[in-house]
Amino acid sequence: MTHQRAASSPRTVLELFWAFSWLSLQGFGGVLAVVQRELVEKRGWLSNEEFVEDWAVAQVMPGPNVCNLALMFGDRHFGWRGAAAALAGLLALPLVLLLTAATVYGQLAGHAAAAGALRGMGAVAAGLIAGTSLKLLAQLRQHPLGLALVVAVALGAFGGLVLLHLPLAVVVFGLGGAACVLTGWRLRRGASS
Repeated sequence: MTHQRAASSPRTVLELFWAFSWLSLQGFGGVLAVVQRELVEKRGWLSNEEFVEDWAVAQVMPGPNVCNLALMFGDRHFGWRGAAAALAGLLALPLVLLLTAATVYGQLAGHAAAAGALRGMGAVAAGLIAGTSLKLLAQLRQHPLGLALVVAVALGAFGGLVLLHLPLAVVVFGLGGAACVLTGWRLRRGASS
């Protein structure tokens, strides 16, 4: 499988900090849609292929996905300083906003309008995640397992989590591990032919 490389990269640690700050300020309710749009489509720091691979690694590592991605991305470009800058950019301004919002919400928690606003934000977040998933689906056509098997794995994960109520660790290590082994086998088989 050939990989398209990103066209550019961050020029300074400060640029990296502000990029992740801007990214985090847009990511209310989840950042997957925002991360892909900012790093791939707007800035061109990652290709779609690189994003899918990095996001997959970030998801299986312990901790918040986007924090893992920020650490990996920052380290790749500027070492430990880049990792610290990307993570600080991701967390500093949202922390201030969260503390402010918590204070305001403490005053308004009993109002019906506040509860309605939170439910509305949940619907928007679900739509953003669904939209980004559809964008990334195109990349899965190039996956070594083939689109049909990848969709079967995705449906298996959905079924395991939503329908069978299996623990996330069981799905990630069981189904995810099997998909990794099968992908490695297919890549080795393809390289030897």
